Amino acid sequence: MTLTATTATIGWAPPAVAAAETLDAAYSQATGLAVIATAESPNKVLSVKVLLDNDGRLSYAIARKGHEIIAPSRLGFILADQPKLDRNFSVEKTATSAFDATWEQPWGEWQTIRDTHTELRVDVVQTKYDNRRMTVVFRLFDDGFGFRYEFPDQPQLKTLKITDELTEFAVSDKATAYWNVAGEWNREEYIIQKTPLAEVSEAQTPMTLKTDSGLYMSFHEAALIDYAAIWMRRVDGQRLKTRLAPSSIGPNVVRDAPFPTPWRMVIVTDNAPDLYHSHILLNLNEPNKLGDVSWVKPFKYVGIWWDMHLGTKTWEAGPKHGATTEYTKKYIDFAAKHGFRGVLVEGWNTGWEDWFATGDLFSFTESYPDFDLPALSAYAKKKGVHIVGHHETGGNAAHYEPQMDAGFALYQQNGVDAVKTGYVADAGGAKVMGADGKPYYTWNDSQDMVRHFQKVTETAAKYHIAINTHEPIKDTGLRRTYPNWVSREGQRGMEYNAWGNPPNPPEHEANLVFTRMLSGPMDFTPGVLSLQGNGKPIYSTKAKQLALYVVLYSPIHMAADLIENYEKEMPAFQFIKDVPTDWADTKMLNGEPGDYATLVRLDKHSRDWYLGAVTDEEARSLDIALDFLTPGKTYEAQIYRDGDDADYRTDARHSMQIEKRKVTAKDRLTLKLAPGGGQAIRFKAL
Repeated sequence: MTLTATTATIGWAPPAVAAAETLDAAYSQATGLAVIATAESPNKVLSVKVLLDNDGRLSYAIARKGHEIIAPSRLGFILADQPKLDRNFSVEKTATSAFDATWEQPWGEWQTIRDTHTELRVDVVQTKYDNRRMTVVFRLFDDGFGFRYEFPDQPQLKTLKITDELTEFAVSDKATAYWNVAGEWNREEYIIQKTPLAEVSEAQTPMTLKTDSGLYMSFHEAALIDYAAIWMRRVDGQRLKTRLAPSSIGPNVVRDAPFPTPWRMVIVTDNAPDLYHSHILLNLNEPNKLGDVSWVKPFKYVGIWWDMHLGTKTWEAGPKHGATTEYTKKYIDFAAKHGFRGVLVEGWNTGWEDWFATGDLFSFTESYPDFDLPALSAYAKKKGVHIVGHHETGGNAAHYEPQMDAGFALYQQNGVDAVKTGYVADAGGAKVMGADGKPYYTWNDSQDMVRHFQKVTETAAKYHIAINTHEPIKDTGLRRTYPNWVSREGQRGMEYNAWGNPPNPPEHEANLVFTRMLSGPMDFTPGVLSLQGNGKPIYSTKAKQLALYVVLYSPIHMAADLIENYEKEMPAFQFIKDVPTDWADTKMLNGEPGDYATLVRLDKHSRDWYLGAVTDEEARSLDIALDFLTPGKTYEAQIYRDGDDADYRTDARHSMQIEKRKVTAKDRLTLKLAPGGGQAIRFKAL
């Protein structure tokens, strides 16, 4: 029996009591696949079988508590200049090891992270093809697994020219998928869909599933370095196959051995909140390579940004130019008065006249005549405020890279220690420099652009500058290895509520929690208390805008509304002023994809807790225990809740009540969320 005939669900179940060897023999008899290696997670929740068929095709299967959740799924590669790394494999050796350690994040949602896993290494060889060798490495956690390929230094396979991976995930149980389309013109910025898994076409990761039996799974990749990103293509039934983001000039990946691929990973849990609690993504990345990163500062910022999306200001110079010295001073004054560390300024540099998808005119050192960077930086410094830099590239990495050092050096001279970068270009419209010295177009998540994003991050680190990437490559946990890569966009943010057609639906944020946010921080730019886009209302209540600062994590958070709108909303604005951006602990109290989510986070510095809850278009009443609070301590709960008449569909979306009450860890609260609503609470220790 060949693997092709067994990638659908087999329905094999183990005997009630049997030795491991007997189970493997029974599995082989049922499937026609030889079991060449097995391993279990630390508490024996997950197990893997590595398999070979009669033609030497390599595959794997995953079981959870004895039930097969990933049926035999193919492994291997298609190469451009050599036979496939596909069949004719034999096992050379296997090794299993255990790991258990705790490490500390310089910033994040959790101050400490535990990494406990079992590692299985399987060395295979193709004797038919000059003994070409490859290692498949599995890491099994109790809440999921990851695996990658490693290629040793070998003369018969010195350079790998990979046209595609054959990696598969044959999902056994019928499932519903929450997913974002891949390979389309607008990169990752699409509304998240909910469909049967059997109706998925090609999905970006993370992609989340809920099986009919109530199991939750989320598919993603970790440690994406010098390699094309993967998309998940449904081949047939519920069998998913990775597809490498395409190159426009040759093989999708070209690498010299030795090297490892990124990790392919799946989180597997009994409930939706535990998807968010998983640390597999970070644990599959390498430790910090930058050394002392005390210069990376979590903070909140305001800025010249929402104006342009509303059409009241422009990025380019002219009568409505936003980035002027005078207007920037107003924002610096506001930031200083209300305790914001940063002021973002977009449109300060020359080249915006014809920028979309070209970027050929941008200078990253030359200001428009009405913007004085040195004077504004000095003015901000006197007030304890930092300018937040901005480098929009129009997706033109070829034009940007020669200017990066000069641009970052200029910022460093002016006290700018965080930069928002942008890559607004249609998918396939990013521009990189070829080996022949000529620019060419490519996908935003191709290998060349993955290299570019990495180069930007490493270059910025030399100048002690943090990077917040918009229109980015997806987050794969590299913030552990490069802690100056603090945040990114990578989905529909607040700007779609200004001009999007359609705007973000009311379930959008509850979907993000269980999809996009499983990959890492998102600069969503919340806090638009006016609830008004460009001629259209925002599908949210005021309380929900506050809750987003807790629900959608980023170590740098923007108060995105116009400052004059905040001056009208000072009682509500107080929560935005108070909420931190660096946490000691995080817990999701409840949630379901696309429906609702409640998270609480512990401030690393004050020991106060903050709660954020959001719902979709449905009103909800959520009962929560306050047992996350420190026992024996009394807290003042400062509650920002939807008014009794609040509703995102009417003008009552502005209705909000602010209340205070004393609580302890023994108490419970009922969160009443309006349609499209939310609730935010600060638990201040007394």
